Amino acid sequence: MDVTSFKPLWLSLCVALAACQSGAGQPAANQAALHLSTASAAPLDAESAQLIGTDKFWPGASQLLVRPDSRGVELLDAQGAPLSALKGRFEGLDHRASEEGLLVATLDRKRQQAVLLGLDRQHRWSQPLYVPKTDFAIEGLCLYRDAGRNGYLFLIGEDGIGEQWLVAAGQKLLAAPQRVRGLSLPPESSYCQVDDQTGELVVNEENVGFWRYAADVEAPLLRQPVDIVQPFGGIAEAAAGMALVPGGMLALDPEVGALHLYRRDGDAWRSHQVIALDGFDEPEQVSARVTPAGLDLLLTDERGVHRSQLDWQPQAPAATPVIPMLPAMVQTDPVPHLGDAADDPAIWVNPTDSARSRVLGTDKKGGLAVYDLTGKQLQYLPVGRLNNVDVRSGFALGGNRVDLAVASNRDHNSLHLFAIDPRSGEVSGIGETDTPFSEIYGLCLFKDPQGVIHAIANDKDGTFRQYRLDGSSGSPRGVLVREFKVASQPEGCVANDRTQRLFVGEEDEAVWTLDLRSDASAKLEKVIGVGGPLHDDVEGLALYQGEKADYLVISSQGNDSYLVLDAQAPYGVRGAFRVGLNAERGIDGASETDGLEVTSANLGGAWSRGMLVVQDGRKRMPEGAQNYKYVPWTAIAEALGLD
Repeated sequence: MDVTSFKPLWLSLCVALAACQSGAGQPAANQAALHLSTASAAPLDAESAQLIGTDKFWPGASQLLVRPDSRGVELLDAQGAPLSALKGRFEGLDHRASEEGLLVATLDRKRQQAVLLGLDRQHRWSQPLYVPKTDFAIEGLCLYRDAGRNGYLFLIGEDGIGEQWLVAAGQKLLAAPQRVRGLSLPPESSYCQVDDQTGELVVNEENVGFWRYAADVEAPLLRQPVDIVQPFGGIAEAAAGMALVPGGMLALDPEVGALHLYRRDGDAWRSHQVIALDGFDEPEQVSARVTPAGLDLLLTDERGVHRSQLDWQPQAPAATPVIPMLPAMVQTDPVPHLGDAADDPAIWVNPTDSARSRVLGTDKKGGLAVYDLTGKQLQYLPVGRLNNVDVRSGFALGGNRVDLAVASNRDHNSLHLFAIDPRSGEVSGIGETDTPFSEIYGLCLFKDPQGVIHAIANDKDGTFRQYRLDGSSGSPRGVLVREFKVASQPEGCVANDRTQRLFVGEEDEAVWTLDLRSDASAKLEKVIGVGGPLHDDVEGLALYQGEKADYLVISSQGNDSYLVLDAQAPYGVRGAFRVGLNAERGIDGASETDGLEVTSANLGGAWSRGMLVVQDGRKRMPEGAQNYKYVPWTAIAEALGLD
């Protein structure tokens, strides 16, 4: 390949760095002088070391060390005296502390496997929990604890391969680690650290620089530069170990013996100062702990661990409101097609046996899947690229009454109709109704006071058409009764049959409502705009109709959350939540959600107050085709204080 073909990449990288750095390697003009003073005592004989960063453990515990040869892992007090030790041949180190004890991750050299260790307040070690052997040599590891207090382990290899494993729920180690996802990381990487508060993973690339990723399992694997080597950044020659503290990052260039300080500025890192580490022999690891006077440091070089202090304390970022994380209780079997395939669910309630209700889910690469309440796929109808689906009961088809499902078929720009047997729940196709749409997209159903079912479908150009559905002849057809439009691309919609109101989502702008009566004005009234709690894209909409109140549920795709509003004016915001990982059941969370549906019907057991079904745009644990997740409405009501 011609070397000139790399120029656009380097130019893009320089632009990215210009946006996230302010004179990499250049001290800020108004900063105070920084001083690094190494302790006078001889270096500790250790290959890896970390300061315990919280006082919630037990008083006096100061640092963890990985000793050379077979002396193992040691816990030391502030004076360097051992409190507890576990013999073995280990390499690398990370930990998380809590009031219950320590969670320690290291690499067993003999077995070439990552291992998790618990250490309680009485200094007793748990049985080691080994992560299954990887297909690559592990060069580095680091821990992460998410907002749901689930513990994860990142493993990185030198050849750009990595993995993320679920290893703990709270402070309790799992019986068996579960692989969450594979990672494509920079080559020549040996060090990583995660900031639990911001959910940011930082990885080194030895001869290039430092990169940051979102650590959350549901986040996309996108990297951004923190700093790179000169002349494109402020690093002189190489990137090695790093430490993260609130609002700051410390990183080492071992080739020139330099400690780089970075401060957080919004969502970016900016270079603050570079400190020459005179007298150190290729320092490659650093650990830091905040103190009233600044930072305590452990710096590890070829001679061992040096205890140091730094009179710098970056400004910690303001705490952001925590969105409740509700674990998914059930997940469905995956849709048959890979990639962005699953899209929109609907819930059919069995009128005689609610436990035999069904969830219908579109596969926009091939058809319609039918699931039971345990998530098992019962049917798959390969009828074409179906996008959105909705259901209503009591449709007159010839001389029979069936329950009706209607989906938008993108292969034919049609309304695709299905009959649902009211006794068995079996779904069967009954025909299609043509539309003049050029790109049919979203769809929802409405049952008017006379019992007539209407389909409201939209096109990507913003056009909505409302069709009255008629099956009296035995062959269903749709009669156009109204047309209206929003300014830009819509998709999700939901109808309130009781109040004859329609809610529609304009993806980048707002949620709107209008009167559904065919002879009424199609004037749009804003329910909520994008900005604040609602992030674009606005995707699925659903209506929870309870005994005391009705709620509108919105998929706020831009921040992987679900927003709950009162379904009556003035449409007060009741709160937001996310669907997170269920460590006990081995179910990943949901993100990038397109469609969703909710019911208030008592479906029995955990679903006594109804359920929410959401499409999961990123399937993890293990990785695979997309599916749908079920969440009990009781969990949502409790988290948000709903009636």
